[in-house]
Amino acid sequence: VRRADLPADVPDLGAALDACAGIWVNVEIKNDPREPDFDPTDDIARATAEALASRNEDHRWLVSSFRLETIDAVRATTPGIATAWLVVDPGGDVPSRTADAGHVALHPWVGAVAATTIDRCHELGLRVNTWTCDDPARMAELVADGIDGICTNVPDVARTVLGG
Repeated sequence: VRRADLPADVPDLGAALDACAGIWVNVEIKNDPREPDFDPTDDIARATAEALASRNEDHRWLVSSFRLETIDAVRATTPGIATAWLVVDPGGDVPSRTADAGHVALHPWVGAVAATTIDRCHELGLRVNTWTCDDPARMAELVADGIDGICTNVPDVARTVLGG
């Protein structure tokens, strides 16, 4: 989407990051081959990585994408910025492929993540952050299984589950 086509109240990346000053931010790059704005060159990944790196706060960023090649491009451009692979199915060799590529985290869909997935990822040195969990009982189960992070639409519920 061209910037000129967006409503004036939609911030660009710089303004959004400014609004998040001092906190950790997960930047997800949408780059789906089935979408009309697909970028097979991954220029968007490199531009995003460079924009983040220019802020000299690499510790605050985690860049994720459903497309492995996109986060590979981020990692190649800015190895100091953490990267994560978003997946629906974390089975098979997905954890190994993620770790072997040098990414720090795997982000599996909440309906497919299991304690065995979390354990395998931790063995490989990966963090596991699931998406999108809004059910408090499932949140508690994931926490008991050792999940590292939960993406949610109800952070107040998550805080309650975590004990404040």
